[in-house]
Amino acid sequence: GEGGGRGAAMEGGGNSKGTGLGGLFGAGGLGYSHADLAGVPLTGMSPLSPYLNLDPKYLVQDTDEFILPTGANKTRGRFELAFFTIGGCCMTGAAFGALNGLRLGLKETQNMAWSKPRNVQILNMVTRQGALWANTLGSLALLYSAFGVVIEKTRGAEDDLNTIAAGTLTGMLYKSTGGVRGIARGGIAGLTLTGLYALYNNWEHMKGSLARQSL
Repeated sequence: GEGGGRGAAMEGGGNSKGTGLGGLFGAGGLGYSHADLAGVPLTGMSPLSPYLNLDPKYLVQDTDEFILPTGANKTRGRFELAFFTIGGCCMTGAAFGALNGLRLGLKETQNMAWSKPRNVQILNMVTRQGALWANTLGSLALLYSAFGVVIEKTRGAEDDLNTIAAGTLTGMLYKSTGGVRGIARGGIAGLTLTGLYALYNNWEHMKGSLARQSL
């Protein structure tokens, strides 16, 4: 009698303890045991976390989440990109000019023996060409960015039309000292370059549109 009562008490204590732990971890908090869930089909259901009783798919976000100031856009405007554009063009021009100056310096001093005067002449050519190209590309980037910001603020919209218009006006103004022909050539050059950039920027979208039309 005493042994049977003690066994029943231990069995009851074990059940209550298991229920309590189940309430803290896993599906036991819902009042179901593993035996109750054994006959339930799980086809098409996402596995639940054994610790939080939560579907993990709700914890995965497909889009970036960040806090933006009131009225701010997720993409940077032309004014914000202007500094990056101008700086990038200056550094690109300096690098290209330095390489071009090295090529010209070696070509002009090929009949000279390796000496200090030759090294100085090559270094001067590298410095001169680097500064020239950095100034040229930086000036073009400055004009392009200024036209882009003005056109964006005037139209109240940002699209590829602003890019093409800014590039065309930049070429026209940069070559304005060459007369009407210079303006025309500069405008055509700016239009061509920015048009190719807009085409490259929208190439994937155009391919998708053509694919849908073919279907």
